[in-house]
Amino acid sequence: MRKLFRGGHLSGYRTYIISATGIISAIGAYLVGDSDLFTMLQAIFTLAGIYFLRKSNENKGKENG
Repeated sequence: MRKLFRGGHLSGYRTYIISATGIISAIGAYLVGDSDLFTMLQAIFTLAGIYFLRKSNENKGKENG
């Protein structure tokens, strides 16, 4: 039960889940007609940038090999 309250298996992946959800929402808003192509791409590029910033921060402080 304690593992469930702390996030379970996905506890360290909050940023990735939020980015993926945002990208899916941007695509869904475009397909429904709530936004245009450029608004969708702007949201996707922003969320992808957040994903890659998080990914690059994880590797700091670790030695290769």
